[in-house]
Amino acid sequence: MSLVDTNWLEKNLYKVKIIDCSWHMPQTKRNGLEEFQELHIENAVFFDLDKNSKTDTNLPHMLTDSKSWEKILSNMGIRNDDQIIIYDNSDVISSCRCWYNFIYYGHNANLVHVLDGGLKKWINEKKPTVNDLTKIINSNYLAHEKKELVKNKKQIDENININKFKVIDARSKERFEGKTPEPRKGLRSGSIKNSFCLPFSDLINEDHTFIDKEKILEKFKSTNCELDQNVIFTCGSGITASVLALAYSLIDTKYKPIIYDGSWSEYGKI
Repeated sequence: MSLVDTNWLEKNLYKVKIIDCSWHMPQTKRNGLEEFQELHIENAVFFDLDKNSKTDTNLPHMLTDSKSWEKILSNMGIRNDDQIIIYDNSDVISSCRCWYNFIYYGHNANLVHVLDGGLKKWINEKKPTVNDLTKIINSNYLAHEKKELVKNKKQIDENININKFKVIDARSKERFEGKTPEPRKGLRSGSIKNSFCLPFSDLINEDHTFIDKEKILEKFKSTNCELDQNVIFTCGSGITASVLALAYSLIDTKYKPIIYDGSWSEYGKI
């Protein structure tokens, strides 16, 4: 399963590697690292989604190269055989993007999980938090990039005519339909031709947990998209697309997450 619950994690705090991948939309004026330093789940280390993405591009959160990923994880003390639990304290469930990154770079998908409900649920249940930093012992992580799990703009454009895969967009219906402006400057409103819309927020309960699997399946069916394993996900910058990918993995255990990495930040450029 791609999700673990808070009670399970509380019992296994020292048997797993815990990652806080809290990232917030710029307009929220929140800082994930500063919040982590104030409080976090014991034994957690922080994953900076901005700094740990590709740096030589003006597109946000793009996948970095394998060597950089190996250095990032080695400096975090992550080993290839570690069981990973990722959580966040974000309204966009940013932990799912970190989950996708691990799978893309070849970590065993059965060893990578997202904490259902994240830090919000953990705190609401009055489970313990700390503010001291976890001691890290550097490792020697090796990446095994799975390039088939990412799509680029050329592939998206070609697919409009050949229709080899379906594209589902995680943004709100208003943004997808071009009724509201994009939050990032320099982007037109609208969506990729022939794509479908399923707002990621439709899959998340108020306490930040995922809705149950039966309801997830209903939501995906409501898009009228033909559901099979040739489904890829997009959004604004590749974060909430990963929320849909994780949700889809809950109803299709053979599915490997595939993301259009540039998403609308690239496709919607004016």
